[in-house]
Amino acid sequence: MSHDLWFRAPAPDWYEALPVGNGHLGAKVYGRVGDERIALNLDDVWSGDGPRKLTVPDGPAVLADVRRLLLDEGDQLAATERTRALQGPLVESYQPLADLEIRSAGTASEYRRGLDLRTGIVAVEYTIDGVRFRRETYVSAPDQVLVWTISADRPGAISLELGLSSQHPVVAAEGTFGVVGRAPSDLTIEYRSRSDPVRYENGRGIGFGVAVRVLNDGGALTVSEQGAMVRGADSVTVLVAAASTFSGWSVPPGRDPLVALRAAVDVLDAVAVDKVRERHVEDHLALYDRAELSLGSAVELPTDVRLAEVGAGGNDPDLVALMFNFGRYLLMASSRPGTQAANLQGIWNQDRRPMWASDWTNNINTQMNYWLADLTGLSECFEPLLSLIEDLAAAGASTARVLYDAPGWVCHHNSDIWRATWPVGEGGDDPVWAMCATCGVWLTAHLFEHYRFTLDAAFLERAYPVIAGAAEFVLAMLVEDADGVLQFIPSTAPEHHFVLPSGDKASVDLTSTYDLWVIRGLFADVLSAAAVLDVESGLVRRVAAARDRLPAVRITSDGRLHEWPTDWEPSEVHHRHLSHLYGLHPGAEIDPVRTPVLAAAARTSLTVRTDGATNGGWTAAWLVAMWARLFEPEKASAVIQDYLSRLVSDNLLHRDGDIFQIDANLGMTGCIPELLLQSHTDVIRVLPALPADWPDGSFRGLRARGGVVFDVSWRDGVLTSAEVVAARSGTYRIALPGRELSIALEADQKVDLVRQA
Repeated sequence: MSHDLWFRAPAPDWYEALPVGNGHLGAKVYGRVGDERIALNLDDVWSGDGPRKLTVPDGPAVLADVRRLLLDEGDQLAATERTRALQGPLVESYQPLADLEIRSAGTASEYRRGLDLRTGIVAVEYTIDGVRFRRETYVSAPDQVLVWTISADRPGAISLELGLSSQHPVVAAEGTFGVVGRAPSDLTIEYRSRSDPVRYENGRGIGFGVAVRVLNDGGALTVSEQGAMVRGADSVTVLVAAASTFSGWSVPPGRDPLVALRAAVDVLDAVAVDKVRERHVEDHLALYDRAELSLGSAVELPTDVRLAEVGAGGNDPDLVALMFNFGRYLLMASSRPGTQAANLQGIWNQDRRPMWASDWTNNINTQMNYWLADLTGLSECFEPLLSLIEDLAAAGASTARVLYDAPGWVCHHNSDIWRATWPVGEGGDDPVWAMCATCGVWLTAHLFEHYRFTLDAAFLERAYPVIAGAAEFVLAMLVEDADGVLQFIPSTAPEHHFVLPSGDKASVDLTSTYDLWVIRGLFADVLSAAAVLDVESGLVRRVAAARDRLPAVRITSDGRLHEWPTDWEPSEVHHRHLSHLYGLHPGAEIDPVRTPVLAAAARTSLTVRTDGATNGGWTAAWLVAMWARLFEPEKASAVIQDYLSRLVSDNLLHRDGDIFQIDANLGMTGCIPELLLQSHTDVIRVLPALPADWPDGSFRGLRARGGVVFDVSWRDGVLTSAEVVAARSGTYRIALPGRELSIALEADQKVDLVRQA
């Protein structure tokens, strides 16, 4: 059952509803019988009325003050406070769209609700008065519509009513079943207070249109602008399409929401209803079937019952596999070519003021969303992240000039659909998160990493200007200290304060270890990309020279990696961000085999950070990868068990109280492979950190850097099969448990390494 979530009752709330989507249109399906709700989202319906202008009048002078305070006066507290003057507007928020409401009569029995990950279809089955009903809901990528169907095993048994509602002011569409409306033109982020936090203005804000088409087989259908009524049908099919007036991040949205409605109607007109399900399943399987994980024996119990048993101390490896496969499904549903990148909640959001704006949070969360893409055969789903980074590079060039008088481009920790790249807060947010000027650098790391997996030179040619622009910015921001070392100022350890001897908390200092890792990685990527593309330039030479003048990675007297240049007291020993360990993961500079001293310091740091800690969702995902890289499978497995015990809803979506973040789900799927296949060094490791409580299992379609695909199985903890296919001919070093091979592979030739050994 590692591809099926199922339940014996409808979802009690939005968190438990089952998600469907195609990257652009998303929905949560409750599975209620009498009063069904399908909550709709559209990836480009956000608050705001176009790009905002950064109006910081004296950014370079503020930067000079910060550098002086740190380099000359050693005053971290004053430097921290001074950076508030660099803050621009807060980000806008991702919005709900509308709800499709379906009402019918009767009391149901023999109820079953499920999501088949292999087809991307939510199915609800139940019996009323001896009649068996089946409903299906899915969102088609080829046809760009949500499809809802109902059938019955007795002719004429289906009667229902349909309507649309929205949290936004909407009016019924003229001449068709649908609504038109606008998102707020201005909105105050959820953690700030204001008497009118959600503001609508005539003619402003992103407009939207939702159109519905109802098709009946038998019976009678009545359709109006307000809804539809079906009586005595054999089956019913409902199609929903939606569009917005968003016209791009750099321009105001279109002013007429009727344009969006007409676009939605055009989508409905193009659908071949008799082929829509087949086209959806074919498209879905083409991506989903590329990879899978199987662990242990299949368990036939409902998903919520299985979670309860794990919470009581049980071991269910098949549930871990289901969680992994579900993460791939979620990325497919929230990130497709041509859509927005998956945000903090993917594409699913029920609130006008969602937590942290449901934005792109770029100091770990956006990046974690995409760790799984190349690893698990979903490279197409990476494309929206590339587009987001390209947009941020374009927008961030102005921010770099205004704030720092620097070339290249910069992005700080929060972005929205209007591509905010500045430190947010207008002086009122804590620099501990706002003042992270290397978030764009971390995002850029994904570009060369994508090339490492795909070996796509055309992609690298497209990405190289973005990589080079990030390097231009970093080079301009490096300044010499008294020892001639190049320091990146201002620098933070994302979201983590340090405590000064005075007892005050500060966050801005000379180069943090996190910044050091990402800058070193950026410089390495510039040099590697230039070599692949045969680029000779002054930038390449300056990068090579600056790389050797960066601060050294340092280890404290008690064996930890420094988090800041001084071994300050941390404000939170168990802080959720592990950024000073970036070199262990997602970076590749720390490795127990190649760099044992750094690996030992990383292990000590991780132990101090986690002993006695209560982890959050995305932190748990990151810990799985870090323990795997340190060859500590039992610690990684314990983190997974804890995560499943208390940090997910019954539908496996992350939930911590009333907080849902998709990064935890996508991160788990991106980090579990590190236990099974590692390729961050020049040796590909097969089953490098297999947990003891996964004695039997297999995976298919996991990718290694260098364009290599693996299908592996094991029994009683012993490798039984390891088939490999390389995209390019070459010689590969591959470490199997207990032995290492150096093997020549021909392109597209499948080889069983167990037999070869």
